[in-house]
Amino acid sequence: MKKTYKIEVDCANCALKMEETARKVEGVKDAVVNFMTQKMKVEFCDCADEGSVMEAVRKACKKVESDCEIYLS
Repeated sequence: MKKTYKIEVDCANCALKMEETARKVEGVKDAVVNFMTQKMKVEFCDCADEGSVMEAVRKACKKVESDCEIYLS
C-alpha cells in the first residue's frame, strides 16, 4: 500500500535526511520526500500496520530533524 502525507520541512537537505531515515524504518518498503510540495510518499510492506509504522517514521525523523513535522491524519 502507498500513502501520501503532508509534511513541514525547512530545506531540501533536511528533506533528504527525512527520506533516508524513513526508508530504514521497519515496515517501510520505500519513501520519497518532495521538498517543493512538502509531501512524503510512503510505500508500506505487505504485512505492515500503517499507523504504528508511521509513528516510528515520525519518531525517527524527529531524531535527525527535530523541527520537521509529519501530519498523519
